[in-house]
Amino acid sequence: MTPEMIMTMIVLVFVIILFIFEWVRVDVVGIIMMVLLPLIGLVSPKEAFVGLSSNAVCSIIAVIIIGAGLDKTGVMNKVAGPIVKLAGESEKKVITLISGTVGLISSMMQNIGAAALFLPAAQRISKRMGVPVSRILMPMGFCAIIGGTITLVGASPTILLNDLMVLGGKKLEPFGLFTQTPIGICLLSSAILYFILFGKFILPAAGGEADMGVTAMLMEEYQGLENIFELHIPDNFNGTRTLGELAIRTKFLVTVVAVGFTSKNEKSFVPRSMDKLSAGDDIVIVGSEKKVRTLAEEYGWKIKEGLEVFAESLAMTNAGMAETVVSPRSELIGKTMSEVNFKEMYDVNPVALFTGNKIFYSGLTHVRLRMGDTLLLHGPWEKFHILRNQPHPRALTFATALEGEIMRPEKAKLAVVWLAVALTQIIFFKIQLSVALMSGALGMIITGVLSVDEAYYAVDWMTVFLLAGLIPLGMAFENTGTAAYIARSILGLLGQPSPIVLLAAVGIMTSFFTLVVSNVGATVLLVPLCMNMAVMAGGDPRMAALVVGLSASNTFVLPTHQVNALIMRPGGYHTVDYTKAGAIMTVLFLAVELTILYFFYGIQ
Repeated sequence: MTPEMIMTMIVLVFVIILFIFEWVRVDVVGIIMMVLLPLIGLVSPKEAFVGLSSNAVCSIIAVIIIGAGLDKTGVMNKVAGPIVKLAGESEKKVITLISGTVGLISSMMQNIGAAALFLPAAQRISKRMGVPVSRILMPMGFCAIIGGTITLVGASPTILLNDLMVLGGKKLEPFGLFTQTPIGICLLSSAILYFILFGKFILPAAGGEADMGVTAMLMEEYQGLENIFELHIPDNFNGTRTLGELAIRTKFLVTVVAVGFTSKNEKSFVPRSMDKLSAGDDIVIVGSEKKVRTLAEEYGWKIKEGLEVFAESLAMTNAGMAETVVSPRSELIGKTMSEVNFKEMYDVNPVALFTGNKIFYSGLTHVRLRMGDTLLLHGPWEKFHILRNQPHPRALTFATALEGEIMRPEKAKLAVVWLAVALTQIIFFKIQLSVALMSGALGMIITGVLSVDEAYYAVDWMTVFLLAGLIPLGMAFENTGTAAYIARSILGLLGQPSPIVLLAAVGIMTSFFTLVVSNVGATVLLVPLCMNMAVMAGGDPRMAALVVGLSASNTFVLPTHQVNALIMRPGGYHTVDYTKAGAIMTVLFLAVELTILYFFYGIQ
């Protein structure tokens, strides 16, 4: 073992520790690699930054922009509408159509986007049919993840493959857009069949509070915009008191979402506890009618027939409620809303917080937030859209549809045309993936499907820098001979495995890695290693790389994937639910993957 190998192993362990303990954000890990690797001499300065201009990174940027264009023009909604109608009243048909459609859509756009698109529709169908939403959302989420295996551009790990397939300084033959499609289609079909046949045994049973879904529990207390009241503070109100002193939220479990200060002729749409109320002021409260009437009676305030002072600004077309989920890589994780000045930052009002097994209506701004926590917010639609479109990483993912979306349905045909242009170049003219996809993204911007600012906002820059930083680590892994050394060590344990047994070991190893590091990180680290293993065992290194890319999506046992985190609270799931359903799904995924490789790809 050479000193360079030892240094590479130390860096590898360091990276894995950073991923597991999350001392810094994952994109910072990527930047650390771009700086550290050339400093210690494992790669050249030029190689350290080659990831930023790599085919893989540019392809991912382009895919995200194309997906945003399809979403912005309502193309995806037009796909969703007929599916919802076809589902009818059959639970199995609902699972099949929604899960299948989400899986197919995620083959061409981010899986988190495909899942978020269908989440509100799935919740509405669940309520209408009286079927627990937990029976629908987990199959939908798992299929959104699996959908990324259908095409080469469906998920970041497979987009990376062609750039990572380098052996002895030579690039191997690249994969085509649909090389893996038979495997992806079979994986998607088997997942749907799995939930149809065994869903009632592996998914949470109806009747528990969790099975109602967080939306149902939260909205039971706050029935949306129908439960918004404007109150007037009469002239006989004694003195001046702050909202904190009145303890409105603490005593009555209702939320003040706006105050009209008569003396100053001002309005506040994000009231603070130190705001002072005086005679003649008007306030707007969200909460149950019974509690609002109790409050009005105790303080002698008058409940108006409807919104008057705030009739325009808080009308249903201009403001409302939104359910949001704390994103997996949100800067809010581990902090309280008070610490980050949540109201000042986003100009919206927290109404309720669901964390663990508790719902907080009072004191929620002092509760430390965790990944997957659900926040019910009230505010102007425009503020929600600003929050939704903020640059990545998004602090919150929206689990309900927003009103007032600025859509461009008149550009829908152009969006489809530019998608077709990109795919045509890839399929028929063998244009490099990044060039073909970027031409489609550029076409959408030039023809007004998206503005250039909207395109920038859509891109997940965290993933971009993570990839750009890990690619040189993969190069160091290969160039120093570390990958070959580890491969020889593993093969020493396996003996002389047949190609299919070797690929089974690769799939198991990758599936395990994705539980502790990101799927992108697992792919970058394992592709060079597994290709070396395949060469030494007399197998096909390209197939080993493909199994790594596909198995990086085999992440169902824990709610660590973005899609699993998105559906966790709306579905009322607990970690044990993912373990129960995901353990079998993980084994099924590997079995189907290897079976198709054996019979259709000739891997014996």
